[in-house]
Amino acid sequence: MDGHAEDRGRVFQASGDQHINEHHHYGGRGPEPSGPDSVRRPAVGRPPVVLRDRSEVMERLRASIAAGGGGEVYVLYGMGGSGKTAVACTLFQEVAGEQSRAALWVNAADRAGLRGGMLAVAADRGASDGELLAARNGLRPAADLVWRYLDRSAEPWLLILDNADEPEILRDGSWLRTSPRGIVVVTTRRAAARWWPGAELQHIGVLPREDAALVLRDLAPHSGTTEQAARIADRLGRLPLALTLAGGFLSHQVLDPWTMDAYGHHLDGDGRVQLIDRGADALCEPDPRHLVGLTWQLTLDTFEARGLPEAAALLRLLARFAAEPLPLALLAHHDIGVVVPRARTETALRALLDQSLSERIDVVGMRCVQSHGILLDSVRAATPGELRPTLDTAAVRLLDAAVPGVPDAGPHDPRLRLLVPHALALLRRAGEPSVAADALVVATRLSVALHRTGDYLSAWETSRTAADLAQRLLGADDRMVLAARSRAGRALFRLGRFAEAESLLHGVRTVQEGLFGADDTDTLDTAYGLQLVLANLGRREESLALLSATVAGRTAALGPAHPLTLRARASLLEMLSAAEVVTEEGGALLSLPSECDRLLGPDHTVTLGAGHNHAWALYLLGRFDEADSEIRLVNEAYVRRFGPEYPIVLAARQLFSRTRAALGHVDEAIEVMTDVVARRERGLGPEHPFTVAGRQLLDTYRSGR
Repeated sequence: MDGHAEDRGRVFQASGDQHINEHHHYGGRGPEPSGPDSVRRPAVGRPPVVLRDRSEVMERLRASIAAGGGGEVYVLYGMGGSGKTAVACTLFQEVAGEQSRAALWVNAADRAGLRGGMLAVAADRGASDGELLAARNGLRPAADLVWRYLDRSAEPWLLILDNADEPEILRDGSWLRTSPRGIVVVTTRRAAARWWPGAELQHIGVLPREDAALVLRDLAPHSGTTEQAARIADRLGRLPLALTLAGGFLSHQVLDPWTMDAYGHHLDGDGRVQLIDRGADALCEPDPRHLVGLTWQLTLDTFEARGLPEAAALLRLLARFAAEPLPLALLAHHDIGVVVPRARTETALRALLDQSLSERIDVVGMRCVQSHGILLDSVRAATPGELRPTLDTAAVRLLDAAVPGVPDAGPHDPRLRLLVPHALALLRRAGEPSVAADALVVATRLSVALHRTGDYLSAWETSRTAADLAQRLLGADDRMVLAARSRAGRALFRLGRFAEAESLLHGVRTVQEGLFGADDTDTLDTAYGLQLVLANLGRREESLALLSATVAGRTAALGPAHPLTLRARASLLEMLSAAEVVTEEGGALLSLPSECDRLLGPDHTVTLGAGHNHAWALYLLGRFDEADSEIRLVNEAYVRRFGPEYPIVLAARQLFSRTRAALGHVDEAIEVMTDVVARRERGLGPEHPFTVAGRQLLDTYRSGR
């Protein structure tokens, strides 16, 4: 008797009586193992209309293809959405179109997809059904089978392994190899070279501005001009995925099409990430890799699954800052421990760098980390609300530790400017008044530090913007908001914008006086700044009255030995006439430099400033030899400490030119002032009042010679 079985049934033959119970289960069985529908077409969502930029990497890949050889592996790495797959897709289509070699595409995003795709490659290269079945059932090594057929391929080939963001999968199965018959191109977010031994790594970053604008114009040519497209591209960080989604959104609108300017206006809102993702095809199943709001979540989920939640926590912390270079020293401070355990910070940062979520760069001699703005926006939008106060507080504390506690005068320090966008970002995103208040304190102190290193423009922009941002939560009459506006007025004065400075400082002082009193330390600080402006506007009597009141107020509030009190008294040496200075304080004012030396030390900024102003008083008194000797010493000390370009150094050299001219050395005075004017023109501009005054003094020397 013959027996027949179907599907998974079996035939049993017995020579005696046997009882067999066999159960067949059909409904609960999972799907049969299957591979991709095709390895001859790229499995991509939306191929680029035209591949923009990328000429260097494409030339390198094309040259390798044209050479006709094999045995090479190229790894295209970069952050999610940077266009790695677009480069691979363009190369694939060129090779497939030329038919010079077989073009094969495998999605390597996960273990099952990689295995199924590679076995499909083996089938394409001639593997039999029996060999494939044995490999699928684990009866023979699958990777060995695939590479045996790739090595024996009758025609050369190009193999794309797309989305290989878990290189451990490639390594564990030995799926990534070389063959003399073909070239392998891998796309991945994993940047560490240790994952790709022997491969040639090619970084894929954001697009240049012109090419980024062309991506938008390729997709939505009627929505705006090239310049408008360039502005939108800048707003999107020139990230190819974001550009593609934005162009798709603009091109698909029917009822009320937006212009690019209108799109840019809507990007200002809180739903920026959601707006960008509206450019995805609504009729297709959403793919996280094709949405800026989700593409990086894949990596964050991987961190969680692998027991590295600290990497996700660190990225959430970075998202509180700006999308600008952030000094790594901030992340080494102990206050980071409230977000990421200090012992795990290094590991978390390396994970972000490895996954191309951040990159390490050097800026003005500082080691920094930077992440893309769209990435940070999407991470910030997805951060649970209950975590935000802790993250904001930690970010403010880290920035606070990076700003000098007591800013002092010093040479220009470009590293301070690196902190400005982060201070303003914290204020811009602060949700609680307490966080905004703490962030404003830091931003104002940063403005002071910038001011005292001679970067007056950055100081003004920082304090002005910080006050505007904080005012929405704290109110216009908040003490710290007013203090920030006072610092903005002081910076305006140094920028030579005397009228604006006078108006701002007068208004702030009026409010402070009404709220806190005339002898409040903040009111006195504003008064001190205002008297400087009034003096340079030629309103000497008003300035002197305000300065005298400031000296009295600071003496009462802070004490006679406080540096701010001594600084105000030193200003009297500059403001008083020759007749007044010898009688002020019973003649004791002229001994102020030695008093400052005793109380503060010879190298203190206030001591040096007192010596400078004392030399001016001696000059007014006609004691030219003494004035000349003292200002020479002050100038030498200034140059040693601040460098030759610092504004106060130029002021001291101007006084030195006066003493030299008064002693009959006019040619030397002309030489000194020529140098001073040239430096002021470079640093302050030719129309700055200090530059103009210096030029007039130089003309006086020349005409009198």
